Amino acid sequence: MTTHATRKEIQESADTVSTRSLGRRFGINYLTVQKWCRRDSVEDRRFGSQEPCPNSLSKKAAGVLFPEKTLLPLDDCLFTLQDTIPQLNRANLHRDFQKHGISVRPKEDLETPETNTFKVYPIRNFHVDIAQVNTEEGRLYMFVAVDRTSKFAYVELREKSTRDVAVQFIEALVEKVS
Repeated sequence: MTTHATRKEIQESADTVSTRSLGRRFGINYLTVQKWCRRDSVEDRRFGSQEPCPNSLSKKAAGVLFPEKTLLPLDDCLFTLQDTIPQLNRANLHRDFQKHGISVRPKEDLETPETNTFKVYPIRNFHVDIAQVNTEEGRLYMFVAVDRTSKFAYVELREKSTRDVAVQFIEALVEKVS
């Protein structure tokens, strides 16, 4: 760990002292000394992409809308979305939830009053919903079907939201649960 003062001293004495001896003096790796010798400032750079994030969601982050529609926990969302977004893993999904402020629900959301409870439905009674998602690739439509009794959820991302696409989604859902 280096401080601004340490970094400044490294930069000032880089011409006269070797990087290995500076590393020994400050108790850091010589590669860290080389890094600070090459830099013009003593400020840390931010991690990750140096470009600002675009306003549109990535295809992976489109899964962030999924728990808002289904009210399912992280692991259930991950299990459902992995068929649609193969590169998705638990850590990335959790990081996206945190980034968008939905990793922990507020207590008032967890405590539902008696009047707002869901009606008890038999198993395989699905609630179907469609949400528009703006991704880096363009506009997509997220089709979601949730069985609130078993917590089974099925999701697909489609380019169009037409009657034919909705019928294909329902047929795929029927095939999946049969």
